[in-house]
Amino acid sequence: MKGTQILLDHIDGREAAALMVDGLLEDILVAGDAPTPGTIYRARADRAIKGQGGMFLTTPDGPAFLRQVKGLAPGQLMLVQVTGYAEPGKAVPVTQKLLFKSRYAIVTPDAPGLNISRSIRDEDERDRLMEIAHEEMGDASYGLILRSACAGADPEAIADDITAMVTAARQVLDDIGTEVETLHEGEAPHLLAWREWADPAQIDQTAGSFERGGVLEALDSIRNGRVALGAGSYLYIEPTRALIAVDVNTGSDTSLAAGVKANMACARALPRALRCLGLGGQIVIDAAPMPKKDRRPFESALRAAFKSDPEETILVGWTTLGHFELQRKRSRLPLAEILT
Repeated sequence: MKGTQILLDHIDGREAAALMVDGLLEDILVAGDAPTPGTIYRARADRAIKGQGGMFLTTPDGPAFLRQVKGLAPGQLMLVQVTGYAEPGKAVPVTQKLLFKSRYAIVTPDAPGLNISRSIRDEDERDRLMEIAHEEMGDASYGLILRSACAGADPEAIADDITAMVTAARQVLDDIGTEVETLHEGEAPHLLAWREWADPAQIDQTAGSFERGGVLEALDSIRNGRVALGAGSYLYIEPTRALIAVDVNTGSDTSLAAGVKANMACARALPRALRCLGLGGQIVIDAAPMPKKDRRPFESALRAAFKSDPEETILVGWTTLGHFELQRKRSRLPLAEILT
């Protein structure tokens, strides 16, 4: 089916949202059991980790780990926000820099000032949005970022978002409780889809939309980690305890030209595949054989593909064995852990 669709449904009793573009599964969000990124706790400092500048904290959902802390003493209470998912058996990563994010607005209590997304370049539009920001923020001491989705959006919708995020920030920051507590829940898949998938799309939120829209079929084809690249080539994504291995294969054509084509197709397909599988951490690509002169175009294609991806990914470079390494933020639970 041509066009963009947002499908809101459930899988195995779990809330889920899928983004389909021209019949291809572009992204999927499935509710898990772990604390959701964006969740805010009143946490208690537990013990410092010498030599690492970090500290373990106690939260209602178990231990959390805060990096680069100074001046914290065991027993001290603080506000922290979940930034991602932890590896099995490890503490949840958190930060003290709180963000209250919605579709149009991000309120930043620790960073004052009014800002507009740099992707909005039209000066008249920026002036319009700045007027809305000034009117809604008033004398609030918090900072505000208006997101790219604000371009051309209804002023009342933007104003409502700003008001809602400022209210949420005040409720959290003005809470004077003295016990460990969850103060703000992270977004579930349906709300997160509304917040992050801002491009125009057809929306189907009726029961059975995943089956009708081809989501279940697309999941079946990708859950084993095999992704077709065209012309008989494919890649396999295999998580291990230490890293995510990506193996690029050319099929029956073993020529260097086929290797170059397969590697370039891998560069374009990899962000979508990792996103849909919910994978992050250390990633190693075992590229198909290709001349060394083609390594730079491959890197450029990777960089361009990940530039439009919402997850933070660092391109590390080539190893002496000819593998390419990446570091990707763990912002989701692996799909294989949620859907068994």
